[in-house]
Amino acid sequence: MVEPHDPDPALGEHRATCHDCNLYTQRLLRFESRLERALGVPVPAKADSPTTARAELGTGAPESGHVIPFRRKSSRAAASSAPYRKGWLAMAASVLLALVVAGGLWLSAPGPSLAADVVTHMAGEPQAWRRTDVPVPTPALLDVLRNSRLSLGAGAGVVSYAASCDFRGHRVPHLVVQTESGPVTVMVLVHEHVPKTVQFDEQGYRGVIVPVAGHGSLAVLTRGASTDMSTVHHIASRVLESINWTG
Repeated sequence: MVEPHDPDPALGEHRATCHDCNLYTQRLLRFESRLERALGVPVPAKADSPTTARAELGTGAPESGHVIPFRRKSSRAAASSAPYRKGWLAMAASVLLALVVAGGLWLSAPGPSLAADVVTHMAGEPQAWRRTDVPVPTPALLDVLRNSRLSLGAGAGVVSYAASCDFRGHRVPHLVVQTESGPVTVMVLVHEHVPKTVQFDEQGYRGVIVPVAGHGSLAVLTRGASTDMSTVHHIASRVLESINWTG
């Protein structure tokens, strides 16, 4: 588990640019804060038994009304309550330990990876994968790309499908570009940051997620095993070179 207070500049720089690591660190810090507050709850001190309260009148004569003092517990009663207190403390310690373990497991459990979420999204739009030479009308394509502040040059290929999709809480462009290797899906993920290129081959999809400095990342993937990974990387580079960022 990574130490969230580690002063290493390289680690701090990585957290600043990696959304997942920054989110994980914030969860660690919140958990540590809760745990520190729980451990800081003061234990009540044992109160001394009060003595008889007495008010004196002018000449020192005792007041007619007396306050009956609390009597100290007998040694037998104190002895019988000691095991109860010890049992309660042991139970509280067990509960606290269970919370710490459960919290640690919750914090360390990996969430769905970005690649897995991209692949899952593909299953919802199978119609996008058809081969065609008919491009999306320019106004429709510009409308999809407008929110991500980019335009796409002709070097990317024929864009046969364009949709603005919900992905991890944001609207992102989902495009399909026709290439010599067949249809290729491109997702512009301006809100997702990756420290380095990630390649994946799962559930019948093969692709890469490449970092884009200042603009999140770009996911490029193909369907089936007919396209090798080097071709996927080449197509990703070509698409990236064809993007013109407008903001």
